[in-house]
Amino acid sequence: MPLALLALAVGAFGIGTTEFVIMGLLPEVAADLGITIPAAGHLVSAYALGVVIGAPLLAAATARMPRRKVLIGLMLLFVVGNALSALAPDEHWLLAARFLSGLPHGAFFGVGAVVATGLVAPERKARSVSLMFLGLTIANVAGVPAATLVGQHFGWRITFLGVSAIGLAAIASLALLLPDDRTDAPSTGLRGELGALRSLPVWLALGTTVAGFGALFSAYSYITPMLTDSAGYAETSVTLLLALFGVGATIGNLAGGRLADHSLRGTLFGGLASLILVLALFPVLMAAQWSAALAVVLLGVAAFATGSPLQLMVMEKAAAAPSLASSANQAAFNLANAGGAWIGGLALTAGLGTTAPATAGAALALIGLAVAAVSYAVDTRRTPTPAPHRGRVVASHVPGESETVRVGA
Repeated sequence: MPLALLALAVGAFGIGTTEFVIMGLLPEVAADLGITIPAAGHLVSAYALGVVIGAPLLAAATARMPRRKVLIGLMLLFVVGNALSALAPDEHWLLAARFLSGLPHGAFFGVGAVVATGLVAPERKARSVSLMFLGLTIANVAGVPAATLVGQHFGWRITFLGVSAIGLAAIASLALLLPDDRTDAPSTGLRGELGALRSLPVWLALGTTVAGFGALFSAYSYITPMLTDSAGYAETSVTLLLALFGVGATIGNLAGGRLADHSLRGTLFGGLASLILVLALFPVLMAAQWSAALAVVLLGVAAFATGSPLQLMVMEKAAAAPSLASSANQAAFNLANAGGAWIGGLALTAGLGTTAPATAGAALALIGLAVAAVSYAVDTRRTPTPAPHRGRVVASHVPGESETVRVGA
């Protein structure tokens, strides 16, 4: 695998760290700015809103630019957003800075996925995407816990300055390791780029992402009460258990990329079916501490095994605008985050039990599998079947000539 993939992984590590670290620092941020923790929670939504808005718009607006320069520019915007977060004097400044930090998120992963697949042979495309996403999963294992500890002991502002430093390291890596390129994207402008998304297969692929990863976040958003109330873990143990989820996500991401290079559809269907099974078994697995820890790992494996196949499938369905489609898929991931958490919350507040969000997640994963099946059926119907060759031999006798002609097709 090309060393240039390391540069993409460094950027993904920084983005993954800043996205999730705020959740662990809400008490410190709230206390420093004199606001309530629920009000500080709007910082999570501001970042997600930036991702959803920025992913398709930035990808479309930069479609005709060299992708190396686009990635460096997106990471520079990331650095500025996190630096402004560290300097925020009040809640409103910080909300704006978090929104700015989220803008390059989806476009970076979207354009980065296109670059990653262009660096390798066709039979290694999914694996290259999974190696870029490796930075994101490692951020959950090491980056987020370390950044949270730094913020708790030295102040949350130091954390965001540290994330900015990671962004600068990513810029240097991209400049040194990523080859220069001339994008082969269509020169149809913003309207043409957006028009490439007017395709049923693309929207079915995006729908699979929303439902499939909505299933993950329906359960993961409420994993702490499951571990403490159902499995009996102390709150101090939750951080370690969440690191186990990151380990599972890393395993699933790497395995999914390798398997998808052999069978894209098979890996996607298998991953979603595994996610349904794991989430359906959550009420049983959360009955004991050892099985609860196993459930957390398996959740990460099953969910992230589908990440690379979904990303690659969306890119293939919108071949005329792969960067835009790939970035739109990142927006779909964030919609899944918000929608899954909302549905899991409904199940929890309905009094169906602490593990009810996992059961709701199993239902969402089942919907995702159904959408993927419909997508497969649509693709099969649209694929033309080559007509059999029905040529016949006709002898033509012309005075003075003798020839045999094959006609028909």
